Formats: sequence, structure tokens, C-alpha cells
Amino acid sequence: MPRFHCLHPLREGDLIDLPDGAARHVQVLRLQPGAAITLFDGEGGEYDAVVERMGRSDVRVQVGAHHAIEREAPRAVHLAAGMPANERMDWLVEKATELGVASIQPLLTQRTVLRLAGDRAAKKQAHWQAIAVAACEQCGRNRVPIVHPVAEFSRWVIAPRDLPVNVVMSLAPGSTPLGAHARGADAVLALSGPEGGLSAAEESEALANGFAAITLGSRVLRAETASLALLAALTVEFR
Repeated sequence: MPRFHCLHPLREGDLIDLPDGAARHVQVLRLQPGAAITLFDGEGGEYDAVVERMGRSDVRVQVGAHHAIEREAPRAVHLAAGMPANERMDWLVEKATELGVASIQPLLTQRTVLRLAGDRAAKKQAHWQAIAVAACEQCGRNRVPIVHPVAEFSRWVIAPRDLPVNVVMSLAPGSTPLGAHARGADAVLALSGPEGGLSAAEESEALANGFAAITLGSRVLRAETASLALLAALTVEFR
């Protein structure tokens, strides 16, 4: 059944006009009055709904029963990633959402190829947030992960944080297996670098600010692969 995200809170029995993006999607699918759909507002669970009217640019639906269904990962994993270049960041946001990421922090690091600031950074953030919404619609999640504004690594890494476990991907000697840090944790902040990884200075700065250096093995992974491998390990293993 087609699933659509609504920005405003939903209630059983409401007759509402879908947000523009969802309305366009309904029209692209050529759904007709009487068609059954699923709606979610990000506050938990999902709602049955029925298309009542199709206008030229608007779609009205009747909200039905609420179902307290959650499909979240067993622990909250917050991913901070040095942005990979080109469309790879789009792909990373999509797949991280499917894997159950709780939030995504795009970072500008010394080796980041994609340099963003000002209006361009804000537009990219909105673009990535829309990708996260679409991924939730596709994969069945009812809670949309937050894509934070692009941040400079040097400022972000020293900011206070209250997550119990903070880990950084590293190929340096002495890095320990992920399970040694994450097993039993309810929430984890996972840091991964861009193409070429974090610089030695950035990695040292992360370690000085409470991050533990971890390894997933001896292979050198692409930036987006490393982030997703780390996320998959945290959302599936070491419970």
C-alpha cells in the first residue's frame, strides 16, 4: 500500500489536504478516489487513509485508524559523516535511513571534496531531508531521521554531547573492535570520514574529545561504504 509522510499532526477522522509533495506523488501514481493509502506524521505509528478527492494540484484524504507500529532499530545510532562527493551523499542518506539511522550530521572536514556554505548548504540540507522522508515512505519507517545542518568538523567535535558511546572509524594501529564499545549501549554516535578518511589531526582531536577508535576489519572501504557498514553493525549486531 502506498505510504506518505505528512508534516502536520494526524488524527483519526480528520479530512485533510495532503502536503504538496505527497499530493504530487499521489497524482503521479494515478490513484483515484476510494484508493487506500497509509499516512505517518513522524510522531509514532501510522494511519489508514482513503483518497476522497483528486484536484488539479491538491488531494484530499480521510484519515482512518491509527496503528501503533514502529520499525525502528534496537538502538539509536547517530551518524556523523564527512560528506562524500557528488551524488554519494544522497545515496548515503537514503541507505542510512533504510538501515535505521536516528540522525545524520554532514561534516566539512579537511579532505571533504563537497564544500558547502550559506544558501547552498541550506538547500542541500533540505534536499537530504527530503531524501530521508522518501526513504521512510519506501522502507516502512514511521519516524524520520533528522538531517542536521552542515557543520565544520573542528567546531562540531568540541561541542558538548550526552550520548553514552562515541566511536570513530580508524585504520590506525591500536583501534579496537566495535563490539568492545557498543555492546549493550542504547545509543551511539558514530563518526566516519570522507574520501581519504579523517586527517591524523582530526582523528586525534576526536580521540581527545571522548571518541574511541574502532575498526571493522583490515579492508579499506569507500567513505559511504564505511559509514553504512558501521551503521549496519550497530543496528543489527552487539545488542
